[in-house]
Amino acid sequence: MVGAAIQRRLTWQVAQVSAHVRDTPRCWRISLDVELGAWLPGQHIDVRLTASDGYQAQRSYSIASAPEERTLDLVVERLDDGEVSPYLTDELRAGDAIELRGPIGGYFVWQAGLGGPVQLIAGGSGVAPFLAMLEHHQAAGSDARLSLLYSARAEDDIIARERLDEHAQRAGVEIDITLTREAPDGWKGRIGRVDAAMLAEAVIPASEQPQVFVCGPTAFVEGVAEALVAQGHAPAVVKTERFGG
Repeated sequence: MVGAAIQRRLTWQVAQVSAHVRDTPRCWRISLDVELGAWLPGQHIDVRLTASDGYQAQRSYSIASAPEERTLDLVVERLDDGEVSPYLTDELRAGDAIELRGPIGGYFVWQAGLGGPVQLIAGGSGVAPFLAMLEHHQAAGSDARLSLLYSARAEDDIIARERLDEHAQRAGVEIDITLTREAPDGWKGRIGRVDAAMLAEAVIPASEQPQVFVCGPTAFVEGVAEALVAQGHAPAVVKTERFGG
């Protein structure tokens, strides 16, 4: 069935880092060479680190590349008090190896075969799974309408800016970015937090019955989901993925 999760036993395996690139002041894109088989756009993996004394820490990261691509990419935001992200961003280098398992998840996924319209709403690094969906949309030659509303703090914090600009030029794809803290002179996008008024103006209306995906910090996701339902979107079609407290 299209969109169904691949059910199999998850085992830890070693992946080699093929690229480690700083994308924004706080986010890195990490490309991994690993034999996971096909994944679905929107799925995630677990990453595990093991210290010399045996202590282990693990975190989940959305896959930021399409299954048609050669590498599995992650977007990692550096958290100053984090156990895993400081190592992945500051210490990891191309050629190093890390442990991971996956892919995981079958609820928060979209494939070209599901059609559209599709509305994506991201806060900060929550854009990661939507990068995979956008890349898959292009690779599959999909004609489904796909719209992304993306909230970032400042222009420098826009993840994968060049690729988003390229996607915005494709037929059927809409990229709408809003800056919440600082906008440069000449900024042509939106300014301000994603609230009910912005959603009513920028999101594919409920009357068109879009599939809706919301990803970002917990407070962002909960506020957006509540507003969407209040505006007539059926709770069953508003799929959410969140991180943080």
